[in-house]
Amino acid sequence: MDQTTFTSQEDFKENFKVNIPTDFNYGYDVVDVWAKEEPAKRAICWTNDKGEHHDFSFAELKEQTDKTASYFQSLGIGKGDMVMLVLKRRYEFWFSIIALHKLGAVVIPATHLLTKKDIIYRNNAADIKMIVCVGEENVTKHVIEAMPESPSIKRLVSVGPDVPDGFEDFHKGIEKAAPFVRPEKVNTNDDISLMYFTSGTTGNPKMVAHDFTYPLAHITTGKYWHNLHKDSLHLTIADTGWGKAVWGKLYGQWLAGATVFVYDHEKFNPADMLQMIQDYRITSLCAPPTIFRFLIREDVTRYDLSSLEYCTIAGEALNPAVYESFLKLTGIKLMEGFGQTETTLTVCTFPWTEPKPGSMGKANPQYDVHLLRMDGSPTEDGEQGEIVVRTSELKPLGLFKEYFRDPVLTKNTCHDGYYYTGDVAWRDEDGYFWFVGRTDDVIKSSGYRIGPFEVESALMTHPAVVECAITGVPDEIRGQIVKATIILSKEYKEKAGDALVKELQEHVKKVTAPYKYPRVIEFVEELPKTISGKIRRVEIRDKDKK
Repeated sequence: MDQTTFTSQEDFKENFKVNIPTDFNYGYDVVDVWAKEEPAKRAICWTNDKGEHHDFSFAELKEQTDKTASYFQSLGIGKGDMVMLVLKRRYEFWFSIIALHKLGAVVIPATHLLTKKDIIYRNNAADIKMIVCVGEENVTKHVIEAMPESPSIKRLVSVGPDVPDGFEDFHKGIEKAAPFVRPEKVNTNDDISLMYFTSGTTGNPKMVAHDFTYPLAHITTGKYWHNLHKDSLHLTIADTGWGKAVWGKLYGQWLAGATVFVYDHEKFNPADMLQMIQDYRITSLCAPPTIFRFLIREDVTRYDLSSLEYCTIAGEALNPAVYESFLKLTGIKLMEGFGQTETTLTVCTFPWTEPKPGSMGKANPQYDVHLLRMDGSPTEDGEQGEIVVRTSELKPLGLFKEYFRDPVLTKNTCHDGYYYTGDVAWRDEDGYFWFVGRTDDVIKSSGYRIGPFEVESALMTHPAVVECAITGVPDEIRGQIVKATIILSKEYKEKAGDALVKELQEHVKKVTAPYKYPRVIEFVEELPKTISGKIRRVEIRDKDKK
């Protein structure tokens, strides 16, 4: 059904349905079907910061993924085998993930920032059988160092540029691959197809397992949130090791018939990204708020961004100041979305919904979303509660299968007919959700509950602040007091001192409720973050305790 037929949230909830085929496989049922019906249609537009460029049609994509599947078969990979992909933004990522789907194997995308310790943990936790990675020293060095403590690994594959001793050569392998023969029984809908190690803000990463129907939940992501169509050229700024990559660089985009644009770069440069949007005539952009914060600090008037039709934002909460600045510069409203590695798009601003700056939007009807108090009772409008998804009647399409090999953790988050997200929000009278923070991040000061995001949003409206994190510091009188850890803009770095602290405190008092102002402010050069780029407030809290 085309998105133009939906006029409201109620219309979408009533009439949108996903037909789930038996034994659905994204490789055969989407990629190969496009290759058959529109072989010349462009699937990927890929370029890098070295000036290289490749377009891949769906016919070419089928050919390359079949070769890759045959090659992986020759290395002993089949149904249920765990394979980790550390491929940055190399186009071989798309060859490999689709090939592994076609074999019924389990794909584990991972970031190139993993250390020896991280790789050993992942290899043993999931019994990973093969690693396919970029042939760069900062990656292969850690992989090689991890091998003596990784007994499950049978094969190492490099896509280049280097192929160290002990690694198979990916490109030579697919060149010599025998014609691919589809296995007789590849998968059922309930089999695990994709697994992420979530870089949580506390403890070891959890293994989030999704089944083969998971891509179908991204119909909503691509067609109805990104608002894509067959002529769209969509750019999601994300490394392939992050869950956001399959949200924005694979599943929903091809289900909507769009072309995926990939810019393979070593270091993010906002000017380069704006140049890509201009030169390639990108029509649709999705990125975390941090990226948009950098973009709006560039001289946007130097670039022709007239091709941009639609922009979405996710990964962390959006500060209203960023929304207003981007709208003023481009005339485009940033349409926010919220979800987790365990879900797909859960709350969002759909095309038929007028955005409220700072709000995540409304509940995606694909999920039965509620807010609950600590005692399990539903909240009133305007009252903070934990975001939960009702599962008692039906497990929603896109909700994770389990925390792999951890039934206790699975039960702790999925019980009494709900999936508990661990995120806190409040809902207004119009049904819009407003993010507060993780349950562990909410600050309790003098009887008030203060969400980090609301204070961060207030600080972000001051020109001195590039990025900030709000945490609670123990206090004998108030229980906790609010602390701000701030990265200053270049213009204000020399002004760091008591006068600027006072100025920022007074600014917060004017922008939001005075009791929320940060009584402690620390200026830093960088904030501690997870591998996926989310601020590790727990690390700031632990440092303050010490």
